[in-house]
Amino acid sequence: MAEVVPVINPGSTSTKIAVWTRNEMLYEENIRHPQDELSRFDKVTEQYELRISQIRKAFDDFGVANHTVVAVAGRGAPLKPLEGGSYSINQAMLDDLNSCKYANHASNLGAIIASQLANEYGVKAYIVDPITIDNFIPEARISGVPEIVRKCRSHALNIKANAREVAKSICKTIETANFIVVHMGGGISVCALRRGMVIDVNDALLGMGPFSPDRAGAVPIGALVELCYSGKFTRKEMITKLSKQSGLIAYIGTSDLIEVEKMISDGDQKAKETFKAMAYQIAKEIGSMSASLKGKVDGIILTGGMANSRMLLDEIGQYIEHLGQIFERPGELEMKALAEGVFRVVDGKEAPKEYV
Repeated sequence: MAEVVPVINPGSTSTKIAVWTRNEMLYEENIRHPQDELSRFDKVTEQYELRISQIRKAFDDFGVANHTVVAVAGRGAPLKPLEGGSYSINQAMLDDLNSCKYANHASNLGAIIASQLANEYGVKAYIVDPITIDNFIPEARISGVPEIVRKCRSHALNIKANAREVAKSICKTIETANFIVVHMGGGISVCALRRGMVIDVNDALLGMGPFSPDRAGAVPIGALVELCYSGKFTRKEMITKLSKQSGLIAYIGTSDLIEVEKMISDGDQKAKETFKAMAYQIAKEIGSMSASLKGKVDGIILTGGMANSRMLLDEIGQYIEHLGQIFERPGELEMKALAEGVFRVVDGKEAPKEYV
């Protein structure tokens, strides 16, 4: 019987699950949750019973019981600022996630579901490199407005997983290399990673940086204030507009890059201009992170779903090729990274941290 780690990674309308050994993935599935079912719940944590029943059935159908479960991995959600690494899921963490203290985000369910399944399997549960790992240098926190502190929130799991692999390819380790890592998906994180630590990054949801397929990124402050007080939007509607209804979808009606590229090839000038503007903003943010690293950059890593777009990579590349070697790594390594992080703990290669 193989030793395995089941992995749970909840998203807004689906839950990715997998079963990994130390060397390979044995099983993977993306469980879809219809929006009409999820819309009944105000807090994501209220979706717990709906999601865990489907996850439990999927693992049972695969035959997890035919293997030796050594631990369970859950996606790390927004929590208080943390050091990078793997964390034991404890009651303090579960309390913060269940209350949605730091965010009402689907990933809150990652640790909650992992903890319950671990209890059923008689093992421990962990998260790895959660969204709010934070090694900001002091200068990066100061926004210019004392009431507003810049937050460190990023696609840390995929960022660090790719950095580990690229570092190995250039005969270094993540602890001895400096990278600018750009995760490009629904949100875009542009991260200055110095010796494995996130010393600066834009907040991909509502905290500066480039606009994305559906998020606003940085916008002129004065005009934003006027829009907020225009009477056209409630606070909730404004948050939704900036986090889900901006970017490409607001300008040209789609957030699908394949569709955008087709529009451009068909001669749509507005699609072309908007696409080029997004690439330009990504490139500018990469330049700013080069400054954060004082120009000491071992490589620029372009990853995430949008890195599958040759057109986007070429557009960004023309602005940043002078900054360092570019590593193109389309897609994401989240499931693998979760499993590998937990196996490092199980095998005694890394000590788990405690959430307090």
